[in-house]
Amino acid sequence: MAGRVGEEAFTARMRKSVHRARTVLRRSGVDYFRGDGSEGLALATLLLTVPALAWATILTPVWCSPSTLVLPIVAGGLLLRPASLLGLYAAAAAALIVESVKLGPYTDGAAPVTPGTVLTVAACGLFGLLIAQFRSRVGVPWRRGGTMLFDLRERIRVQSKLPRLPQGWHREMALRPAGGQSFSGDFVVAARTSGGRVLEVVLTDVSGKGMDAGSRALLLSGAFGGLLGSLPPHEFLPAANGYLLRQDWDEGFATSIHLVLDLDTGEYELLSAGHLPALQLHAGSGLWEEKSGEGPLLGVYDGAQFDAAKGSLGPGDVLMLFTDGLVEAPDRDISEGIDRLTGEADRYVASTFEGAAWHLIEAVAKDVNDDRALLLICRDSDAGPMLL
Repeated sequence: MAGRVGEEAFTARMRKSVHRARTVLRRSGVDYFRGDGSEGLALATLLLTVPALAWATILTPVWCSPSTLVLPIVAGGLLLRPASLLGLYAAAAAALIVESVKLGPYTDGAAPVTPGTVLTVAACGLFGLLIAQFRSRVGVPWRRGGTMLFDLRERIRVQSKLPRLPQGWHREMALRPAGGQSFSGDFVVAARTSGGRVLEVVLTDVSGKGMDAGSRALLLSGAFGGLLGSLPPHEFLPAANGYLLRQDWDEGFATSIHLVLDLDTGEYELLSAGHLPALQLHAGSGLWEEKSGEGPLLGVYDGAQFDAAKGSLGPGDVLMLFTDGLVEAPDRDISEGIDRLTGEADRYVASTFEGAAWHLIEAVAKDVNDDRALLLICRDSDAGPMLL
């Protein structure tokens, strides 16, 4: 019994010792990047690089200028925390002092440490410190920052992917952010509900554009994707409105249009929250009709009501949902933009709307500095039975 008690006491002491060691390493910066010791290794490498560059400058000043010390300084700004940079900058300053003493005045092709060199190294040090402070505030290592943004962009793309439709139906969506950026304030979430018989699609335009609205669009697309299909269609927009109000954003409003389409019959409902109307092409007459429900912007006030507009898609009919970036412009009315959009869309009536979404954006809003999204739902003229 005494031996067992002694073993337990020894194990407890070992655990405490390991915990203290990990705490010391974490506070010293070794555990900065998920405990892998990468900052400690980077700091040691850069500290060794500084005297190596100084020695190379003294031996061969023609090939190795004193200004090469900016290389470890810039690398330190990308790799290290601000506290660790101070030691690196102190080493670089000491190296400059040694180089100025050893090189002396400009003789025999040797490059001295001039005031311009000192200012260049100091400016790079300030630049690296600003980068390090930004990374420290965000909490994202530079090597994973780009990966994280790429992952966020891919999540938006996956969430905006439309589900496969049964035989007799065609759908496609095109999304183009403002200024050629990777993030957009427009997004789509979609799902097939009621055992796959009903298609629900929500097209949302968040206030702002591009990168400014990208973070809010990502958050809202995840929330809307969770709400879609989990609530009855008429409860979706009220729930989305309440979600925006709880965020309490400075620019917390958004427009949205919710399509509920029965894939068996072609009947649909449109619920709108301050969004532009949808456009339906009637195959029989070849005319476009505006279809829209009534409701206020999302995130403006609580208790908002959203009334649905009903319709039906027959064989050969097309339903088009879009954001204001395709039809709004400072020098024209929205109705003119809608006329231009339907005029371009009429070119595809005789053939097929497959691939039309991207080409329509190119035709009517190629150089517009706003986010643009276009969704097409088409019913084939020879629509067949539903395939689950």
